[in-house]
Amino acid sequence: MTADLSHDARLLDCLVIGAGPAGLQLAALLDADGTDDYLVLEAADRPGAFFARYPRHRQLISINKPRTGSDDPELNLRLDWNSLLSDDPALRFTDYTDRYFPEADVMVDYLGDFADRTGVKVRYGERVTRVSRDTDGVFEVRTVDSGHSDGPGDEAAGMPAGVPTTTYRARRVVVATGVSRPYLPDIDGLELAEPYTTMSADPADYLDQRVLIIGKGNSAFETADSLIETTTLIHVAGPRSIRLAWQSHFVGHLRAVNNNFLDTYQLKSANAVLDGTVTKIERDGDGYRVSFSFSRADEVVKELQYDRVLACTGFRFDVGIFDESARPALAINDRFPAQTSAFESVDVPGLYFAGTLTQQRDYKVSTNGFIHGFRYAVRALHHIMRRRHHGCPWPSRTLDATPEAITDAVVARINRTSALWQQFGVLADVVTIHGSEARYHEELPVGYFAEEGLDEPGHHPDGAFVVTLEYGPDHDKVDPFDISIGRSAQDDATQAYDAAYLHPVVRLHRDGEVVATHHMAENLENQWDRPEGHIAPLAAFVGSCLAPAEV
Repeated sequence: MTADLSHDARLLDCLVIGAGPAGLQLAALLDADGTDDYLVLEAADRPGAFFARYPRHRQLISINKPRTGSDDPELNLRLDWNSLLSDDPALRFTDYTDRYFPEADVMVDYLGDFADRTGVKVRYGERVTRVSRDTDGVFEVRTVDSGHSDGPGDEAAGMPAGVPTTTYRARRVVVATGVSRPYLPDIDGLELAEPYTTMSADPADYLDQRVLIIGKGNSAFETADSLIETTTLIHVAGPRSIRLAWQSHFVGHLRAVNNNFLDTYQLKSANAVLDGTVTKIERDGDGYRVSFSFSRADEVVKELQYDRVLACTGFRFDVGIFDESARPALAINDRFPAQTSAFESVDVPGLYFAGTLTQQRDYKVSTNGFIHGFRYAVRALHHIMRRRHHGCPWPSRTLDATPEAITDAVVARINRTSALWQQFGVLADVVTIHGSEARYHEELPVGYFAEEGLDEPGHHPDGAFVVTLEYGPDHDKVDPFDISIGRSAQDDATQAYDAAYLHPVVRLHRDGEVVATHHMAENLENQWDRPEGHIAPLAAFVGSCLAPAEV
């Protein structure tokens, strides 16, 4: 084995693995604050290589809306789910295409341009094969030239001697690789199924065939929709109920753009959704015999015949590159690394995560699994790491600790912010109070503030207002199209606590506890600035919270 340390023998402050959207976003933020002591490693020969392959049918489900009627770039990010955060107006994804659901190839082009224009420090063709951590807490990250092998890169793991490797050393490692391996449930005979990663995406290859698709997520229904015209029959199967994104408000649940297949099922057009569990797959001549246990029929097991079986069961985190000294604990059926509120491994200090991996923190609730959510989480991670490891306070601006000043600041932010809009219930603005001074901090993870606080030298808060945008607690149980179901009145502060739709919530924290809560009235146009319906009730709430501190 040849070890080539000439590339970067120095000890880096931060090493980022993966040049997808999250890795590029973090690198751009590091560059913008003048940090030079970082490096991004990417196995492919270009950034965003995931999007060169996925989704298989090449249409993204992240919306792109160039025409918003506003020239406010912050407000426009609410309807732009693909751009990374940048002060460069040329780096807006909305300038690349007018398509509401863009082609995946446009994302590949955009990420390439982002990397080029920002000049972030990325080394391509460097496949990480091993991550370890020494007794001093320093990480060693070994790579192999991607042109030589897809394998682990050393003799112990089968790499032939003589293949060049590089070892990097860093105080901290941020893994931004995404969920890069197929998630395969425990089904007897599943190896006979064709995985989403390698199945044919050409509908002509399924002509006159009976097809079973295992999985009930967007990849399964994306595939089913594409095959409706050429197949004899399609069954989509899984043990859980279908969740519709327009009802749950979680964009990873089944999207309307992928649910044409449901019409063909409910309108008796040969196809079906099977609710239950595939228990066994066996070869049967040129096809397959599949045993299925039906949830709706008291677990009755039936054997069904198919010409093709496709496994569209999602992806998982690849933990194989970590040795025992740096292997992170896993969560959610071992699909994601378990993380603290600071996006750090729960058991490997200094090992952080960025991008879709951070959805472990808000799994199937908010938006950390998607660019329009994790771009803000990456910015929060950047602030967390600077605060923890470099003594930099969370960015803030100073206000007078008066009801008027605090109310004005909160109202101005909630009517513009994209971060709180996209990361509902997960990110918060925090207004800390210290005597007659208030400080306004933007975009903290709610869990991080609850655990870490914002106590800084010279500013020891007496209390803090935590501002979020949230849906009501039972919003996913309400049919938004059923007009017989009552809703809280628009702009009515007296009913705001019962609002199911997105609305601002302001909570007063003291000594680690929530001691008072104010819900602002929901509004059809998401403009929470009515003098009587929004501003006056909020000012009264803030005033009542400040009054004890003034005595």
